[in-house]
Amino acid sequence: MILPWTDHPGEFLVFRTAARRRALVLALAVLGTTSLAACTAGSGQDGNRPGTRAVADPATRPDLRRFYGQKLHWRPCGDFRCATLTVPRDYDRPGDGETFALPVAKAATAVPGKRLGSLVLNPGGPGESGVRLLEDGVADDIGKGVRARFDIVSFDPRGVGGSKPALTCLADDRTGDEAHEAPLYPRTDAERADVLSDARATAAACRRASGPLLPHVGTDDAARDMDVLRAALGERRLTYVGWSYGTSLGTSYAEQFPRRVRAMVLDGAVDPSLDWRQRVLNQSTGFRDAVEEYADSCADVVGEACPGTTPGEIRALVDRLLDRTRREPLPVDGSGEGLDAAGLVSALSLSMYTPEAQWEGLSEALRAADGGDGTKLAALAAGDEDATDTDTDTDADTDAGPAASEGPTDDVPEDNGDAALMAVDCLDVPHPRGAQAYWDALAPADKAAGVYGTSGVTSELVCEDWPAGARRPHRVHAPGVPPVLVVGTTGDPATPYQEAVSLARQFPGGMLLSFEAPGHTGYGRDACVDEKVEEYLVSLTKVRPGTRCAP
Repeated sequence: MILPWTDHPGEFLVFRTAARRRALVLALAVLGTTSLAACTAGSGQDGNRPGTRAVADPATRPDLRRFYGQKLHWRPCGDFRCATLTVPRDYDRPGDGETFALPVAKAATAVPGKRLGSLVLNPGGPGESGVRLLEDGVADDIGKGVRARFDIVSFDPRGVGGSKPALTCLADDRTGDEAHEAPLYPRTDAERADVLSDARATAAACRRASGPLLPHVGTDDAARDMDVLRAALGERRLTYVGWSYGTSLGTSYAEQFPRRVRAMVLDGAVDPSLDWRQRVLNQSTGFRDAVEEYADSCADVVGEACPGTTPGEIRALVDRLLDRTRREPLPVDGSGEGLDAAGLVSALSLSMYTPEAQWEGLSEALRAADGGDGTKLAALAAGDEDATDTDTDTDADTDAGPAASEGPTDDVPEDNGDAALMAVDCLDVPHPRGAQAYWDALAPADKAAGVYGTSGVTSELVCEDWPAGARRPHRVHAPGVPPVLVVGTTGDPATPYQEAVSLARQFPGGMLLSFEAPGHTGYGRDACVDEKVEEYLVSLTKVRPGTRCAP
C-alpha cells in the first residue's frame, strides 16, 4: 500500500506480470495482489484460532521459550534505535535451527515520563518495509499526544526488506523473443497461452530463487512473529496500527492472540471472508471508480493543470490513450520498450492512492502522453522512487539462540516488495489450479470494471502454479478481543469501503470510522480522522457508531 508519508513503491519490475499485479493490487498497497492477503485460520496449534480451542500460551512452550525470552539489543541507527528480532522459520519445528532475523526500528517517546508502551506499525503491501516507514518520517507525522505516550516501533516482516533471509524472484532465462506482450483482455487461445506461459515462468523463477522460503512467509506466521516482538519489547499487550495489508496482519494477530490486544487500528481494511474472485472484482471496480472520480473532480483538486476542461474531455483522453497503447507503445526516454496499455493502466491505478499529492502529476503525464511522450506515465507506473540509502544495521546479535539461517540466494534487491507481494498473496489466498477458472472470470470482470477487471484476473494467474497454503476465506473469530477500530475511506480504490464496513461488523465490539474522501486509507491524511484514532490509541476512547470525517 502507499501511505501519505511515503514515496511510491517500486522500480520497473523484472516481470511484466508482476508490474501489472503491483499496480492493481498493492498490497497496501497494497500497493499490493489483485487481492491483498486475507487473514484466515492457520493450521498451527497455538493461540485462539478459529475452530479450535484455546491452548497453552506459546510463550511457555519449551521449544519457543528462547524466542519469546530474547532481549532486543538497541543501538543507534541514524535518528532511531535499531535491533534484530530472531524468529523460527517454521513454528511447527522451531528447534530445527532455521530462522529469520527481522530488523526492528524504534523512535523513542518524546516524553519518557509519560510513556504508556510501544506502538507497533505495519505499512502494508504485503512487502513494504516497516524500517523504511520510520526512515521516511512516519513518526514525525503522528500526533504529539501519541508521540508523548508511545515508542513508535516497526519491523520488516519475514522475507521482506532487510529480513535475513529475504525473498527474491530472479529473472527467468527466456530471451526477449520468448517473453510476450500480454493483452489487457486475452481472448484468443494464442493470447491466453502466452499469458499463462508468462505467469508460470514468473512463478518458476520465484521458486528457483526462494523456494525454501515460500511456504513460510504467510500472514499467520508474520502475526506470530509480531507476538514474539511484543514479548521482546516487554509489552503485556499489543498496541497496533496497520494500513491496507497491515489490516490482514492485525486481524490474524487478533484471531490468534485476542487477549493480548490492547488497542488495534485497521485502516484500509481487507475483508477475510472474500475469495480470490470477489477480491479481484472489488478492487478492480474500486480502481475504475477512482479513475472516474479523477475525471469528475480533477478541476476541484488541481485546477488548470487538468488534461481537459470537462470530465468528458478527460475520459476521452484516457480512452484515446488506451486505444493508442494497445496498438503501439508510447515512446519512453531511455527505454526501448515504451509504455504499453498495461503500463498506462498501472500509472492510472497507482495515481489513485493520494489524490491531493498525485493527481497533478498524473494530469501532466497524461498531457505529455497525448502529445506522444510516455516518459512521465512510465515513471508513474514504476512508482518514480529513487533507491533509499539506509544506515540500519540488521546484523546485531540477539539472545534467541542460533543466528539467522542463510537464504537460498544472496542476490536480493534492495526493495523486494514485488516478490513478497506475490508470495504472500498466493500463499494466503486460495487460488484455482488450472487456467480455466481464470478464463471464466474474465467476462464478468470486464463487465464489472473493464480493463481494470480483466487485468486484475490475469495478474492472479501467477498463483495458479504456486505453492499453496492452508488458509480459507472466513469471518473473523476473535472471542475476547477488545474493541477494534476500523477506518474506511469511502473512495478507497485499493481496499474498497464496503470491506471496512464488513470487517468492523465481524469483530466483536468492532468500531467503524468513515472518512468521506477519495484515496487509500485515512489516518495521516485528515485531522478529524487523526484525532479520533489518537484518542483511541492513548485513552481507549470508543468511536461512536456512525462517526464520519470529511476533509
